Amino acid sequence: MRFLSIYNTAERGVPPSQEEMTKMGKLIEDGMKAGTLLATEGCLPSALGARVRISGGKLTVAGGPFTEAKEVVGGFALLRANSKEEAIEMVKNFLQAAGNDGECELRQVYEADQNTHTQRAAKS
Repeated sequence: MRFLSIYNTAERGVPPSQEEMTKMGKLIEDGMKAGTLLATEGCLPSALGARVRISGGKLTVAGGPFTEAKEVVGGFALLRANSKEEAIEMVKNFLQAAGNDGECELRQVYEADQNTHTQRAAKS
């Protein structure tokens, strides 16, 4: 199973320290070697971003920074785990390595073969 972990944290405004980078680099290297970390990236400050929204068929674009938000997306990871519980443990390890306050939303990723199983179940 694959899971998407979306990391939300307060906007820091400064890059991670060398110590934080070293700790995170080790966690990433270990996860990649083990095959449990498929992809990961951190996000630059929200001042460099934009929000694109559609409502009632109308598109709007708002440029950053997103000062009204208490937390912003700090990064993401795509994980491979045998269960949701295993993925939760991976996320706990990440949060401890990140070291600052934040939370991760963990969502199982839709797999192509799930559609086949869903269609078969619906026909039964």
